[in-house]
Amino acid sequence: MDIKEIKLEDLDIQQFIENKTKEIASNVGDGLAVNALSGGVDSSGVTMLGHKALGDRLKTYFIDHGLMRKGEPQRIASIFKNMGVAVEIVDARKDFFRELQGLTDPEEKREAITRAFYKEVFGRLVKDSGAKYLLQGTNYTDVEETVAGIKRQHNILEQLGINTEEQYGYKVIEPLIELRKSGVREIAKALGLPEEIYSRPPFPGPALATRVIGEITPERIEIIKIATQIVEEQLSETGAFQYLAILHEDRVTGIREGKRDFGLQIEVRCWESTDAKIAAPTKLPYEILEPLAERITKEVPGVVSVTYNITKKPPSTIEAV
Repeated sequence: MDIKEIKLEDLDIQQFIENKTKEIASNVGDGLAVNALSGGVDSSGVTMLGHKALGDRLKTYFIDHGLMRKGEPQRIASIFKNMGVAVEIVDARKDFFRELQGLTDPEEKREAITRAFYKEVFGRLVKDSGAKYLLQGTNYTDVEETVAGIKRQHNILEQLGINTEEQYGYKVIEPLIELRKSGVREIAKALGLPEEIYSRPPFPGPALATRVIGEITPERIEIIKIATQIVEEQLSETGAFQYLAILHEDRVTGIREGKRDFGLQIEVRCWESTDAKIAAPTKLPYEILEPLAERITKEVPGVVSVTYNITKKPPSTIEAV
């Protein structure tokens, strides 16, 4: 890779912010830029850098593709409104579910999300606004895993030889691409973002599509949304790096009220890590796991089985798809 990593111990936070602010302003010039905000620490940090560099010439959008946590678009827009950043929520659910229909292969699903996000949705937004630049929160680990062939991150474009100006009509600016998650958190904190943003567990760019094994449908996404909410509520006090729920494709045999219930299986993952490059499962006590499983099987429709991942990264990965 041509990109040189800035390690956390070598990061001069204020100098980095100053340099990237100038870099964004220089690249965009007197024009406009659009920004993809998801509410994660990466995109939130880029939003604040872009706002600092461009002010009102940065148009920030939250793309509601239907794959986020419950109520996430409205919640994130409210947080940034309080910080003086206007966020427009764009309803793109039909675009994304149409692209994902019938797909089960993980890489095909990621490619479909990339296509819907960059060509269809942001292609329209850039054209309508007259902007020539898109700011996004790509980090070093995203590039590393994609280039290594581990898994295609939906936000990796130029590093794979994709000319965004030719294909989509705009140039992508990635201010955080030299940093891993730990460094991004420090930048986000220094930019004045609240702790609930700079400390929140990582959430994948393709969102809950990475947590559904098999075809993505509105019904299956609704199931994983409920399971995700329960997992995050139950494990929020563990101090873990990340915790998530995964909906498996195969059904498994269960029992309800003395009768067979051929139902769904949810896998829970909880991780200890600093940079997402390597990770180990959190050694959760049974006193935490038991009520978690009880809530999921009672509150998530159709679920009869809950499992807990105990495999390190590598050979596993943090997300399933």
